[in-house]
Amino acid sequence: MDFEKLAEVMRRTAIEAGAAIMEVYGTDDFGVQTKDDDSPVTIADERADALILAALTEAFPDVLVVTEEQSDSHSKSASSFLIVDPLDGTKEFVKRRGDFTVNIAYVEDGKPIRGVVYAPAKQRLFYTQADGTTVEESGDHLAAGPVGEVAPLKVSSPDNSALLVVASKSHRDAATDEYIGRYSVSDMKSAGSSLKFCLVAAGEADFYPRLGRTMEWDTAAGHAVLLGAGGDVIRFDDHSPLAYGKADYANPFFIAYAPGVELVPAETAAAE
Repeated sequence: MDFEKLAEVMRRTAIEAGAAIMEVYGTDDFGVQTKDDDSPVTIADERADALILAALTEAFPDVLVVTEEQSDSHSKSASSFLIVDPLDGTKEFVKRRGDFTVNIAYVEDGKPIRGVVYAPAKQRLFYTQADGTTVEESGDHLAAGPVGEVAPLKVSSPDNSALLVVASKSHRDAATDEYIGRYSVSDMKSAGSSLKFCLVAAGEADFYPRLGRTMEWDTAAGHAVLLGAGGDVIRFDDHSPLAYGKADYANPFFIAYAPGVELVPAETAAAE
């Protein structure tokens, strides 16, 4: 893979998809429908998906693209592939809460090694550069052309007596709250979509536990962004690395965190 080209294409494509999403966001009719899994899909999801799929296929014709909105891609597999959620956080989008993102990632041998997460309503753009390090690009009007001001991201140095936690806004439950209760927490934030990974990557939170259903396209880009900032994502049950390219692209429960967080073993959390 040409990582210079990949970084440029993923950044540009995410910004263009974000612009398409915001065009729909500014209208009165999102064209909301319900998919077979009872999750919502909108015109914005479909337009962003078509744009991203066309751009990635043109730039990398020999690389498999797995995308949430193309069900036929879910039965395909490869050792290296691109994986896309064109509009992560559709519930946040429909409720006009702003916590939705464009997610594009590149997976190699089970590990998401490059990725971009763009939150167009918040004008926050996180991505891995060609060398794998993560930056956040800022500016009032992010453009697909010239790169604006970028700042390198690095995870926090956690204080285990006063941890900063981020959890899901739409999918938080009692099990998650119970697990978080095993830690000494000084502050807890709620965020939607893959922004939670990015808050850990930016040092704005120390860890993010997810005890609920997710798919690989929900997490791969944020996972890559966090890895590039010095963080990690592990399975909740045995603390092994969260791997990608599984047969059904479904994830187990997981924890995204900054090294230094003294993690509670799953069996301890379950037993207490």
